[in-house]
Amino acid sequence: MYLICNSCKTRIANQPGSVVFPCPKCGKYQIVRCYRCRRAAVKYKCPECGFEGPN
Repeated sequence: MYLICNSCKTRIANQPGSVVFPCPKCGKYQIVRCYRCRRAAVKYKCPECGFEGPN
């Protein structure tokens, strides 16, 4: 199974600066963020509850 960035849909494989964390609102879905999307503050959305981040 591959991890895929929720924002840009890039496959994450040992990419430095990438993170995986549970949704801050519901905790039911794993949010995956690549370094580029984190650095550029690209929005992501939880498909489980609709929470949008990072702002």
